[in-house]
Amino acid sequence: MGKLLEPIWGSKEFLKFIFIVNFLTSVCVFITAIALYYLTMQEKYLYMPLSGFHGVLAGFLVGIKQIVPDQELYLLKIKVKWLPSLMLLLSIAISFFTPESATYLPSLIFGTYIGWIYLRYLQRKPESKLRGDPSEDFAFSTFFPEFLRPIIDPIASIFHRMLCGKSEASSNPQGYTLGGAPLLGSDPIEASRRRERGARALEERLAAEKLAAGRDSEEPHIDGNDRV
Repeated sequence: MGKLLEPIWGSKEFLKFIFIVNFLTSVCVFITAIALYYLTMQEKYLYMPLSGFHGVLAGFLVGIKQIVPDQELYLLKIKVKWLPSLMLLLSIAISFFTPESATYLPSLIFGTYIGWIYLRYLQRKPESKLRGDPSEDFAFSTFFPEFLRPIIDPIASIFHRMLCGKSEASSNPQGYTLGGAPLLGSDPIEASRRRERGARALEERLAAEKLAAGRDSEEPHIDGNDRV
């Protein structure tokens, strides 16, 4: 995942994403454990070991969803944009059968959500001096099936206004506007360019891997001829 994300974000932004997502995920998990203790008065929530890199890995999946949403996985025949949702769905399902794995759920859920918040509202684009990605293809409801989106969108809009302190009055080809002024990060052209760069980087990496594999398969044949 790093091979795909770092060339597009840059090393500095890549490390910044890791630090912010990991730190905020840990804070949210800590607060959740304290809240569960006060709600249930069970001390296991205070002494449950919680650690790991799972939140950042979940955030990386969100980043890949943003960059190459329509890329298909060769083996599974599903689009990349569904990877975060499938990961959470499988994790929740597994936690019902193996209670030990339930300790990873808070990190995965918060990592996914915080990764999305950062990429949606906070990530700065040096080339355009804008923040975030307001495209419809990266809305919160895109994590859910199509038939659930009419229910999710009104709820997500409430949290959007709480987070931004703004309401989107209208949308046009130039970006979202508020009282005639464009909002920060409201450039759909920039979002499209970022997805194109992601798709191009993925294609180049796959082509390089195929070329390397082809060379490796030729070397034994050449060595055999030399011995003969």
